[in-house]
Amino acid sequence: MNTITLLKESKALLEGHFLLSSGRHSNRYFQCARLLQYPDKAEAAVQPLAARLNDDIAAGTLAVDAIVGPALGGIIVAYELGRQLRLPAFFTERDDSGAMTLRRGFEVHQGMCILIAEDVITTGKSSLESIKILEHQGAKVTALSCIVDRRAAGVELPLPLYAAVKLDAANWSDGDCPLCKQGGLPVKPGSRPL
Repeated sequence: MNTITLLKESKALLEGHFLLSSGRHSNRYFQCARLLQYPDKAEAAVQPLAARLNDDIAAGTLAVDAIVGPALGGIIVAYELGRQLRLPAFFTERDDSGAMTLRRGFEVHQGMCILIAEDVITTGKSSLESIKILEHQGAKVTALSCIVDRRAAGVELPLPLYAAVKLDAANWSDGDCPLCKQGGLPVKPGSRPL
């Protein structure tokens, strides 16, 4: 079953007027938690992603010692990728000040190759913050991964991105949002404070 079908079946693809955790507005929201609540659907959504990663790891074109998922959305994705690739998986999370950190006894060591795993990537903000903290502690982040790549044209990332699916979803800055100009107020279904 393909990823788009899984998103639709689990009602993880929402349409309306949304305030994203990046601060941008959109007419579509991917609530992957609705998909990931079902272990069989999580396994199926991650399987093609894990297969591509495994091929590149086996070919020697990608090095991965562990998978890190930025909380909250990346935790289950990282775990499921780790399970399928037989690699350790853990997560970064925000502290009380809102800064991304590595805690709960999770450790990285000098030169450890890390794959970042997210549910959805729009701007890559959580991944970029995780890269900073992991590399500060000596690890080397080698690639990014996600279930849904919803980046707008022109949003570049500093590392290769492996995505289960690339879906177009408009996203606008607050001042450019046509839905706001029509008088609508956005809903913020995500967990990260702005």
